[in-house]
Amino acid sequence: MADVSARVKSDRRTTRWDEHREQRRTELIEAAVRTIDRLGPDASIAEMAQEAKASKPVLYRYFADKNELHAAVASWASARVTDQMLPALTRPGAMRDRVADAVDAYLRVIEEHPQVFQLLIHHRGEGDILATEKDSIAAALAVLMGDTFRRLDLDAAGAEPWAHGLVGLGLSTGEWWLERRSMSRTAVGRYLSQLIWHAFAGIIEESGGSLADLDHISTPPTVVPLQEVRDDA
Repeated sequence: MADVSARVKSDRRTTRWDEHREQRRTELIEAAVRTIDRLGPDASIAEMAQEAKASKPVLYRYFADKNELHAAVASWASARVTDQMLPALTRPGAMRDRVADAVDAYLRVIEEHPQVFQLLIHHRGEGDILATEKDSIAAALAVLMGDTFRRLDLDAAGAEPWAHGLVGLGLSTGEWWLERRSMSRTAVGRYLSQLIWHAFAGIIEESGGSLADLDHISTPPTVVPLQEVRDDA
């Protein structure tokens, strides 16, 4: 009985430590985001540590190197985008309005953190730190699109390539907009949502479906949380 009690206490201490470590890791990532927002993509580890009120060795306890910290920032950014976009897409209402709201949500996030997204787009470290995040967002969109098409009794086989195409389109447009700023967020959002909507509408009509049916789906399609998508990858 004593051995069981000791194991329970040990498990509780381990759980508390894991929770503390995860909370501290999140705080360090958020400090890195604030530093990049303020100083730009070339912000150093030392500057991020100073923002976090920690030392460089402390950061290196949680992240093996700067690339790993940048990858964690990429994960934070993709979660922000998905957390804003998916509710807009799945709320009740006209699908064209939902598409426009989701596009605006995406552009709003990158407008709030332009330096972070510039870092992720132009990062020249080892490998593509956005690769996993692009796949995760595309996977979540594929689940959403596939479920929507199946609810309309249409062929959902194209959901995955369509989703990856949308992610590429959004990244390319976002990169252009952040660099040029030749039009307002409202304007670029209108043009981007027009392109996405007419592509989506064309696919449905060509498949023999009715656009009106989209607006009559009263229950939002099933959306797999982004963390579950990552865990299954």
